[in-house]
Amino acid sequence: MESRKMKDIPANERPYERCVRFGAEALSDEELLSIIIRTGSRNHSSLETARQILALNYPRDGILGLCHLSLSELKKVEGVGTVKGIQLLCIGELSRRISRHSAAACISRYDHPDAVVNYYMEDMRHMEQEELHAMFLDAKHGLIREVQISKGTATSSMVSPRNIFIEALKNRAVGVILVHNHPSGDPTPSREDYELTLKVREGAELIGIQLLDHVVIGDNVYCSFKKEGII
Repeated sequence: MESRKMKDIPANERPYERCVRFGAEALSDEELLSIIIRTGSRNHSSLETARQILALNYPRDGILGLCHLSLSELKKVEGVGTVKGIQLLCIGELSRRISRHSAAACISRYDHPDAVVNYYMEDMRHMEQEELHAMFLDAKHGLIREVQISKGTATSSMVSPRNIFIEALKNRAVGVILVHNHPSGDPTPSREDYELTLKVREGAELIGIQLLDHVVIGDNVYCSFKKEGII
């Protein structure tokens, strides 16, 4: 597509004017992003710059694809410096947090894997590193608290179940759900995932706490140890 400066675009077709007339919901990802970044470069309009930013991670997730990009990658786009790059990273992080809070507001019980997945999917499927989280639940499967247990490869040799149980007892939890992501996008459990699950389940039983599930998050897919009959 031929690049045009913003002044060359008819006024009624410019993103800002379209937003005023039709509302933000009528804008494309490119148009929304162009309004946020405000300026382009010497050679490109903000709309073209936005298009190039989104193309860095094409075809993955539009604006949410920003979650996969680093500052150095963003700065490869003409017109994007450190300040603008950091602003873009913050947009991606805000998108993830809004998605998480929106999901949490709709969930009162975590007695089914789908509820866990709805809470975590949009956040964890964009992560570049593996993270292990523990959800601590009450007797009605309501969430008391969640804690990040580890960052990096979660194996039974690197994760101490003791830390999980200390948090569970501290929060008077009745049940625990483990959740971690596979940055590859494939949620198929590894041998290490099985070993960790067994280790935590056995330890939990000794102190009267139930390991309710271990959910592995992929890219819009997941695996539930409970659903698969492993737990």
